[in-house]
Amino acid sequence: MAGKPILHYLNGRGRMECIRWLLAAAGVEFEEKFIEKTEDLDKIKNDGSLMLQQVPVVEIDGMKLVQTRAILNYIATKYNLYGKDMKERALIDMYSEGVADLGEMIMHLSLCPPAEKDAKLTLIREKTTNRYLPAFVHVLKSHGQDYLVGNKLSRADIHLVELLYYVEELDPRLLANFPLLKALKARVSSLLAVKKFLQPGSQRKPPMDEKIIKVKKVFRF
Repeated sequence: MAGKPILHYLNGRGRMECIRWLLAAAGVEFEEKFIEKTEDLDKIKNDGSLMLQQVPVVEIDGMKLVQTRAILNYIATKYNLYGKDMKERALIDMYSEGVADLGEMIMHLSLCPPAEKDAKLTLIREKTTNRYLPAFVHVLKSHGQDYLVGNKLSRADIHLVELLYYVEELDPRLLANFPLLKALKARVSSLLAVKKFLQPGSQRKPPMDEKIIKVKKVFRF
């Protein structure tokens, strides 16, 4: 019997958090080995885990996977969260990439120089309400189903709901005019595995504090 997946990353969100969300939504228990100092990173470099000299790294099914998209694709395929055919997978990829675009903007806000932060925040608010969220509303309205693709939970729904939580952290008012997205968020959040992940004390990570931001800048991930 295979052991639990092992996640190598900072004790913070970053590029690993979407992987944590996807594993948790699939009901998969996982372990974490946090990178807290240079020696921790050197150790996994020296044992050959870092194919491209960067994290995240996920040990799963006898492999040491790097590159976030590759990891997410493998997990989604393994746990039946990646559609039933090539067309559905293409849509799931397309929607997931859109989520990732906005997610990157929000994640990088914490790394933004103070003098640029207000302008960056204004830009994110504008793109959130006028570009990204309306696009996902259009998808849901176009077929009237509960989920983005094939009326079945997929990685695209999980990534989008994760993003909606970040949007609410940024400004709760941004979701006010998007009832379909709020309903999707409530629907996915009520799933037993996701509900467990959202509880206090889970492996879900809070917003990055100053200590994590400094470590992220040093290691550049």
